[in-house]
Amino acid sequence: MPCGIDNRTMSSPKVLFGFHAVGVRLKTAPASVVEIYFEPSRRDARMRQFLERAKEAGVRLIEADGLRLAKLAGSHGHQGVAARVQEIAQIHSLDELLEGLETAGTVPLLLVLDGITDPHNLGACLRVADGAGAHAVIAPKDHAAGINATVAKVASGAAETMPYFMVTNLARTLGELKERSIWVTGTSDDAPKRVYEVDLCGPTALVLGAEGEGMRQLTRKTCDQLVSIPMRGAVESLNVSVASGVCLYEALRQRS
Repeated sequence: MPCGIDNRTMSSPKVLFGFHAVGVRLKTAPASVVEIYFEPSRRDARMRQFLERAKEAGVRLIEADGLRLAKLAGSHGHQGVAARVQEIAQIHSLDELLEGLETAGTVPLLLVLDGITDPHNLGACLRVADGAGAHAVIAPKDHAAGINATVAKVASGAAETMPYFMVTNLARTLGELKERSIWVTGTSDDAPKRVYEVDLCGPTALVLGAEGEGMRQLTRKTCDQLVSIPMRGAVESLNVSVASGVCLYEALRQRS
């Protein structure tokens, strides 16, 4: 059955920068790294170790000053490292991923983001999703950040490993997930149940909205249930990446 997917977002940016992002690509797919640019004036232990790994992988190394690296990366947060990479083979649809999980007898754990447009937030969400063992992150095409070099940098390599699907119609996709017996659990400050009080051991899609605004109304109505995260202090809500971590790691705790 179709899950409202046109295709995956760009599987990887043309340029990766920062030790984590480039390092993960070197570790997982060294043949896809075309060349690495590095700042020769940086001679600390981290840079030396990184260059040793690159040499072991047989990657071409090019010296570049900070200005050239900033232009290449589109950011001054490159840490003295940037790489040109080729795209690597990815799962191209949510259907393909879910069918693979079903064949393997794996219980799906999905993170759904509604209205997350900040690339820093997206990168952090991808990182926590990878850490908690989620199988994919889903977002609507018209209310979401796409994968770019900033996302890859913040994700610290998770943009390379975590499938990220942007769907045409989020509510329809959630409905189709429910047809696959995946329980859709949304988060809301006014939900009567806490996230710790519901069963997240079965096939689960956790839905989070933007900080303050929350999920859109149609997304909220499509959820099977709503849960809240208890707040004991003065602030009213958590950053979406922190909230994602709370929910995903509660699912991981229950499944462990």
